Amino acid sequence: MKVLMINGSCHEKGCTYTALSEIAAVLNEQKIEVEIFQLGSKPIRDCIACGKCAELDNACIFNDDFINELIIKAEKADGFIFGTPVYYAHPSGRILSVLDRVFYASKGVFSHKPAAAVASARRAGTTASLDVLNKYFTIAEMPVVSSSYWNMVHGNTPEEVKQDEEGLQSMRNLGRNMAWLLRCISAGREQGVKIPQNESDHRTNFIRS
Repeated sequence: MKVLMINGSCHEKGCTYTALSEIAAVLNEQKIEVEIFQLGSKPIRDCIACGKCAELDNACIFNDDFINELIIKAEKADGFIFGTPVYYAHPSGRILSVLDRVFYASKGVFSHKPAAAVASARRAGTTASLDVLNKYFTIAEMPVVSSSYWNMVHGNTPEEVKQDEEGLQSMRNLGRNMAWLLRCISAGREQGVKIPQNESDHRTNFIRS
């Protein structure tokens, strides 16, 4: 089993990475493979709603950065953790641009796989950021993994995050819950429990002619 973590911070080894690393250590103890995918600091194109991804097989028409690479990795992963710093009480624009594109282009590779969001902040804006990221999971039919408190850490530097004992405890408990759910899904699969075959999209507009 493998969990793919996406670090939505420009800082490769910053506060968000510190939180993800705490989870990764627990998952490794549980014999679950972990990969942290760093979004980096280069500009990332927004989704422009061109609709061309509907004509492709789990790919974005724009292959100018790592979006399609991330989709390939997501297809092979069993679970996900998306980490973001808090900017103006909101997730980073970087991670939102990436999630808009990968979920539009390939929602099916995420469907029915467990996911969790993690937010890192100096002080506030964490719950609003978690709420934004969780919406990607719920529209893709992904089980949302919780912890013993909100999935957040506080600190202005990695050293300060390491002093947030409650936040790090929440990260560790999140890792344990992710491992447990992955094993439950695996056990169900072995017993013949199939993924629900839900109805296809039926899109309705609010405005009627």
